[in-house]
Amino acid sequence: MDQSEILKPEQLDDVSKGHPKGLYVLFATEMWERFNYYGMRAILVLFMTKALLFDKAFASNLYGSYTGLVYLTPLIGGFVADRYWGNRRSIITGGILMALGELLMFACASLYQTNLDVSSFLFFSGLGFMIAGNGFFKPNISSMVGQLYKPGDRRLDSAYTIFYMGINVGGALGPFICGYFGDTGNPADYKWAFLAAAVAMMIGVVVFINLKDKYVRGPEGAPLGMKPVQEGKEMNPVLVYLSLLLFSAVCVGLLYIDANVYSYLSYLLAAAVLGIAYMIFSDKKLTLVEKKKISVIFILAFFVVFFWSAFEQAGASLTFFAEETTQRDLGFFTIPASWFQSLNSVFVVTFAPIFAWLWIKLGRREPSAPTKMAIGLMLLAVGYFVIAVGVKDVGAGIKVSMMWLIGMYAFHTWGELCLSPIGLSLVNKLAPLKFASLLMAVWFLANAGANVLSGKLSSLYPDGGHSTNFAGYEMNNLNEFFMLFVGMAGVASIILFVLTKWLQKTMTATS
Repeated sequence: MDQSEILKPEQLDDVSKGHPKGLYVLFATEMWERFNYYGMRAILVLFMTKALLFDKAFASNLYGSYTGLVYLTPLIGGFVADRYWGNRRSIITGGILMALGELLMFACASLYQTNLDVSSFLFFSGLGFMIAGNGFFKPNISSMVGQLYKPGDRRLDSAYTIFYMGINVGGALGPFICGYFGDTGNPADYKWAFLAAAVAMMIGVVVFINLKDKYVRGPEGAPLGMKPVQEGKEMNPVLVYLSLLLFSAVCVGLLYIDANVYSYLSYLLAAAVLGIAYMIFSDKKLTLVEKKKISVIFILAFFVVFFWSAFEQAGASLTFFAEETTQRDLGFFTIPASWFQSLNSVFVVTFAPIFAWLWIKLGRREPSAPTKMAIGLMLLAVGYFVIAVGVKDVGAGIKVSMMWLIGMYAFHTWGELCLSPIGLSLVNKLAPLKFASLLMAVWFLANAGANVLSGKLSSLYPDGGHSTNFAGYEMNNLNEFFMLFVGMAGVASIILFVLTKWLQKTMTATS
């Protein structure tokens, strides 16, 4: 490596003074990207049902397909970064694609009243570009956080919690700003939400481009995320752009087919899990210890499916609940339903420092990562129990206090802080360097499966007095609907508690 790329010792961050400055560059980049994603997500099902006039079941399933593919494409983005592009180039490319996707959604929302065919094409194209862009962006920026620290650095859990705060600052601002401009009660205004999301994404790209060289460096001062060393000529730039366009077009097609032709995504996800597992475990260069640690990632990824399938109701059934069943009128102002999606992120920003302090303060008494995740699942179940109690015996057409929804989101946030940043940190600790981005993508693959399931579960939302059924469990009202998630998350939590000692022993195995 060129010696000019190595910082002098006096230029390196003194670890005793806190975290490296590169963490805050990644924090800011991720913050603006999450503003974009969560801002758009906050109004997506409302746009589909109020502007495009999709029914709730179809909108819920489409929401699940979209968010599922958002978390599936990191498998491609992680692979391309590991083998060809490096993290930096992938992050910039992904950000640009997502900004273009939001602009296509802006055009869709501007034309839906006058040209439905063109608007429909733009709608699926916009979501497709968002899916493709996220695939390059998401796994690479998350894996770079772990590369800022030396192996065994105890600050890593704290670093991911701080990084998670960046995610949630954006997650709080996005629904608030996009909801303010778009969720006005007039469906024609949704276009302004998409435009605001596009602007936020471009700000994130500009921040990363301008600060990455100076601050995003490893513990020894070497720049992170550079293109891997490889033999052969560089790919022609024209072919690169054509490949990106083709990839985006494929994402558009995948979304359209799953929504309108055949719901195949669940099978694709299962095939992806088996394919990646075979690719990794058949690598003869991996030791037995490395394979044991990788197996822990796969096992825990299975359990987080139950967490996120319930948690991600925020963008679907819980949005319907906020819109129709929650008393939002303050007398002088009616709170937009989309604003409630900011609650989770506001709570994360509020409580993340407390959790980061708590894990360090506990020292040797700190729970293992699997135990923290089991606690997270149990807190999620408690949150749904709270809102299930709030709607019990409530008659049709009666709106309930927003405090039930706020209380539920508080418990969900505490559960998330026990599970999500801890999971991201765990992947970095257990993954061999050569599979770092790909195994981070596996973690997001669990999110993909959870989001597909989330859409299917949201489509069971009891609406207009109609009963719905899931695996023999009949739901006739909102209380029974929310109790479904209490049962799913609660049972998963208990099983994971039982497995924690074995998982901890496997994680620390030396032979």
